[in-house]
Amino acid sequence: MTKKRVSSAKASRSRRKGKNARKAPRRSFWSALLGFLLKLTLVLSVFAAIGLAYLDMQVREKFEGKRWALPAKVYARPLELYPGQALAMDDLKAELNGLGYRFVKSASAPGQAEWASSRVRVQTRGFVFPDSNEPPRDLLLEFRGNSLSRIRDGSGNLPLARLEPVLVGGIYPTSNEDRDLIRLSEAPPYLVESLIGIEDRSFYDHHGISLKGIARAMWVNIQAGRFVQGGSTLTQQLIKNFYLTADRTLARKLLEMPMAVLLELHYSKDEILEAYLNEVYLGQSGARAIHGFGLGSQYFFGRPLQELQLHQVALLAGMVKGPSYYDPRRHPERARARRNLVLSILAERGVITPQQLEEAQARDLDVVKSKSLHKGAYPAYLDLVKRQLRQDYREEDLGSEGLRVFTSLDPIVHRRAETAMVETTEQLVRKYGKKLEGLQGSMVVTDPQTGDALAIIGGRDTRYQGFNRALDANRSIGSLVKPAVYLAALEQGYTLASRIEDEPVRLQMPNGDVWAPDNFDHQAHGEVPLHRALAKSYNLATARLGLDIGVDKVVDMLHRLGLERDINAYPALLLGGETMSPVEVANIYQTLAANGFQTPLRAIRMVTDADGQELSRYPFKVRQTVPVELVHLIQYAMQEVAREGTARYAYSQLPADLNIAGKTGTSNNQRDSWFAGFTGNRLAVVWLGRDDNAPMPITGSSGALRVWTDFMRREHPQPYLARRPDDIEYVWVDDATGLRSDQRCEGSRQLPFLVGTAPLQGVDCGYGSPVQRSVDWFRSWFR
Repeated sequence: MTKKRVSSAKASRSRRKGKNARKAPRRSFWSALLGFLLKLTLVLSVFAAIGLAYLDMQVREKFEGKRWALPAKVYARPLELYPGQALAMDDLKAELNGLGYRFVKSASAPGQAEWASSRVRVQTRGFVFPDSNEPPRDLLLEFRGNSLSRIRDGSGNLPLARLEPVLVGGIYPTSNEDRDLIRLSEAPPYLVESLIGIEDRSFYDHHGISLKGIARAMWVNIQAGRFVQGGSTLTQQLIKNFYLTADRTLARKLLEMPMAVLLELHYSKDEILEAYLNEVYLGQSGARAIHGFGLGSQYFFGRPLQELQLHQVALLAGMVKGPSYYDPRRHPERARARRNLVLSILAERGVITPQQLEEAQARDLDVVKSKSLHKGAYPAYLDLVKRQLRQDYREEDLGSEGLRVFTSLDPIVHRRAETAMVETTEQLVRKYGKKLEGLQGSMVVTDPQTGDALAIIGGRDTRYQGFNRALDANRSIGSLVKPAVYLAALEQGYTLASRIEDEPVRLQMPNGDVWAPDNFDHQAHGEVPLHRALAKSYNLATARLGLDIGVDKVVDMLHRLGLERDINAYPALLLGGETMSPVEVANIYQTLAANGFQTPLRAIRMVTDADGQELSRYPFKVRQTVPVELVHLIQYAMQEVAREGTARYAYSQLPADLNIAGKTGTSNNQRDSWFAGFTGNRLAVVWLGRDDNAPMPITGSSGALRVWTDFMRREHPQPYLARRPDDIEYVWVDDATGLRSDQRCEGSRQLPFLVGTAPLQGVDCGYGSPVQRSVDWFRSWFR
């Protein structure tokens, strides 16, 4: 019995041990799991702390440092106003319209103008120029005809005032983002209230995220079965745009929230709001992204943000939700409904009165047409500016440092050139039909005395931002080369009265080809005076003259006139076989217009940093490369081109006292139509042709000259008044023989000569005989 109890007790202890043995591993598993979770939590906490520290560093580093890459801003010349200035009221209106001024019955705020029959009141905005600060002014401008007669402001008569310069465009960073920075204090009334009311009503109450907004968005997303709403605060939106991407992903959303909290931890609500006003995306202009309300105001309304009215402010604020969806140019009804919603919210919150609501909702959208904006209207000119800038500045500086570039572009001149190009080429296409399909053109306008580039047109579509024909279309220049040929001949001892042969030429070339040029009319004109050979553009006479003096002399003259690249001295050069761009031609003719002083084309006047401190100045450069006396002779002959030669059409449209000097040019098979000419203060080069180099039914005189003449008719330039150099004398010669004559003789004309080179031998037409001289003496004595 005792043994049984003992064995039973042993068995019981054995069973208990077995149970305890089975329970022990279970307690060990939970302990291990708990330990693992604690360690994991610790590791994750460390990583989270590191991550938050990294995010915090990223948030502060970008927000406190250079927040945006600011494009260089390129400005036109400022319009200077002074008594006696030749300025039509229509031209002033076009300038003000391009600057975004509003024309009202009574101008009372900056950016407004009121119009009367002979006077204009302008409330200018002011501008900080590199040389001085032009304050906002209340200007009263009085006109007499097409001239500004008097300028007054509150203090009395003014000798000079300047409007702000037109913003031509920018040089954008690789992101193609563009913006005009503003301060929160510069925001117009109702902008902040509109933005907060439609996007984030609790902006000043939350700490970066809104739990209510997140919950509401989650409910909407669950109902929709997809991610359609984010519940983002303005701070989160800034984080998304400023630091992250616009992708609607959970990962981005989870990253966005702690960054928003960190941002609000370090910076005030006003600092965050100011950054948002400058960062928000508002649309796309081609490849250029429109960021910030400052630029959005210019892009959609053509005026500074501070000048916007209530209905315009509400429209911009409403577009934030979907710039493409609510684009007022593409979807005006959507934009109007969204704007009216913003206005209703302002009324609900007591920001505006019911009367203001009714009046604002009744207003049109007032969005300007994109083509009416000056910005983007000068792509060919901006192309030249960029090329000149890149000689002195790095690309990254041009696209990120906010440089200000002041140029010579004259919007008034450019508008006239643009109109002349477009309207005249349209007339030519209508006249010739399919024969002129694909007609293209380009134009360069300068001030010949300074070399300032005033206007550059790169194609018939003057706003096209692609191939720039003014700079890059190298085409055969035809007879435009002839002034250089004749100038070189004058330097070698020829005179304007020299007789040259306009007879056939045949020249065996080294490769066995025969060069045999022909006149345009396929006729030889025999012996002709040098000045007439140029005026009539005789090819045979020019070829003989050039071969006589040597083609190398012509090449040297082209280089002295301003051609910078090397060219080969081959006979066809004498008749324009060389190709050049309109800008290269302008450089050459610039020297001819400036009396032999080479003045390279200048687009940029000055560059400053973002604060207005001067970085570089581009004064006009001038050096005399051709004697003024020789240029005076060739100018006379080039004036004869317009008076009696191939460009005489110009005087059918222009005043006879304008003293035009220029030259037509037509390449082989009429593939290119050129005219280059100048007056006292304007030089213009016009090219017409087809990109496929196909023949055309127009010549230099029936094509390019028509564009040039129409431009000058609109421009009203000053006459060309050449001062006679001391070593020049004017002598009457017989046009048929080139011998000295008398002004009363039939067929005589007065020509300029270098002193000592005029013909000594004369012709006797009855006025030079001793008897006749006695009769003349007695007549003068008893007169």
